[in-house]
Amino acid sequence: MKSLLTTLFLAILLVSCNTSGKSENKDQSSAEGDSGTPAITSNEESPDLEEINTDEALIATALMAAPKESRDGCTVIGFNMAGEFVTLKEGSNDLICLADDPKRDGFNAACYHKDMEPFMARGRELRAEGKTAGEIFNIREEEAKSGKLPMGKAGSTLHIYYGKSNHYDPETSVVDGAKYRYVVYMPWATSESTGLPEKPIAPNHPWIMNPGTHRAHIMISPKN
Repeated sequence: MKSLLTTLFLAILLVSCNTSGKSENKDQSSAEGDSGTPAITSNEESPDLEEINTDEALIATALMAAPKESRDGCTVIGFNMAGEFVTLKEGSNDLICLADDPKRDGFNAACYHKDMEPFMARGRELRAEGKTAGEIFNIREEEAKSGKLPMGKAGSTLHIYYGKSNHYDPETSVVDGAKYRYVVYMPWATSESTGLPEKPIAPNHPWIMNPGTHRAHIMISPKN
């Protein structure tokens, strides 16, 4: 009986890790301009929350993706409520926040250093052209190898603030049920060069994804 319970526990843990890895990639891809599956919205909203349905709300919730001490100086870009991709807020520091796309289910905002904007912008451009996630990866891989596409400094971090709900607290700008995920870009890094595993060992443990490529990055995800 004890052996059976142990086997069952290990099987559940493995499924959890694999599911986490797939979810991480989708949320990150959305920020990078790759194709991703929209999150499912929640029907259990607090009566004190409001829908994110104004440009002001998009700005306020996008800034939540940035470190608290940097939020006031961040630039905010993204789709406004009219469906136009614009600069929603001019900034004064080195961070860019990408607002949630109001036409997609759920919530997904991101923040990154301005040196990563060419990489991010190229992904958005290719996605707008109808390229698939695989095509976007291959095109940026070749452009990064040739030096045409700058990747920013190794160690640049993508802060992702995401969740299933598109409702927020207008007093605090906190999105209902949203969590943080961190992606540290290390172009061309490998498991050997970093000492990190290529698959998550457990929730909240760092691991390296896309090793040996332009998109090599350390994943740090929240516990479920």
